[in-house]
Amino acid sequence: MRFLVIGGAGYIGSHFVWEALRQGHSCVVYDNLSRGHRASVPREVKLIQADLLDKETLRAALREDHFDGIFHFAAFALVGESVTEPDLYYENNGEGVRCLLNAMRAEKSTAGLVFSSTCAIFGTPEKVPMLEHDPKVPISPYGRSKLVAEWLIEDACRAYGLKAMALRYFNACGADPSGEIGEDHQPETHLIPNVILSAVAGKELSIFGNDFPTRDGTCVRDYIHVSDLADAHIKAAQHLHTLKPGTFDVVNLGTGKGYSNLEIVQAAERVLGRKIPYRFAERRPGDPAELYADNTKARQVLGYVSRYSDLDTIIRTALVWHEKHPKGFS
Repeated sequence: MRFLVIGGAGYIGSHFVWEALRQGHSCVVYDNLSRGHRASVPREVKLIQADLLDKETLRAALREDHFDGIFHFAAFALVGESVTEPDLYYENNGEGVRCLLNAMRAEKSTAGLVFSSTCAIFGTPEKVPMLEHDPKVPISPYGRSKLVAEWLIEDACRAYGLKAMALRYFNACGADPSGEIGEDHQPETHLIPNVILSAVAGKELSIFGNDFPTRDGTCVRDYIHVSDLADAHIKAAQHLHTLKPGTFDVVNLGTGKGYSNLEIVQAAERVLGRKIPYRFAERRPGDPAELYADNTKARQVLGYVSRYSDLDTIIRTALVWHEKHPKGFS
């Protein structure tokens, strides 16, 4: 299959490209490189450096090539930034999706659209594990912008005969098994790379909150390896290929199990063979105590199978990336 990968130079998008090539598919990457890295895109893959809001370039990309699947990985995803710059998030995450849907209609694209969504659309859950149909009450502009994007896609499918699937991530983590690409964010807000960076630099790690109603007082999250996410996206595109126009569906992507912040630190100490200094800091506003998925639908509909999502493999692959690239892609 041939794929158009929007945001394919970012963390998750680039891992998707590497996995798709590994499985024998071909890709074209569309990315403005504002938060992605040119070095993460394989040299043999065509890169269109343009913004999703650039309607003419986007339409030309769809017109000049036939794609079996289109993937949207191009969201801004920093919760704190979304609070201080909500307009930026609604423009990129909402209007960008609307531009894509309009371009697909205008160019009569029959490709299935796989949308990178998030568990942030649920807000603070009423219960865990979380099901696809659970109430959606996002508590940040980031979460709200992604829910708006889901609504735009769903309505377009029903009105215009497109077909799409929203895959709601929990915590993407780890690095490609090759060690050639991995997580390189500025600033880095994710726990696992910060644990590794703290261990390597010998700096104290901050753990936000130790008074949550969980087994050890720290937040519990569902960690899924980024290469398992990539494989699930390919399965979603293949599944959409068999469905009729007008179809929209949603799937939670997680392991079905939650780990606390302290359990992540302990796993990293086991893999690295050293103690990791840490301190407890104040809770971050809006942090739910527990977030983890019921992944029954992912297993039943997509045939999702975890290959890399045990904690030791997640941390080991991330460590290889950071050791090989101590300054990231720079």
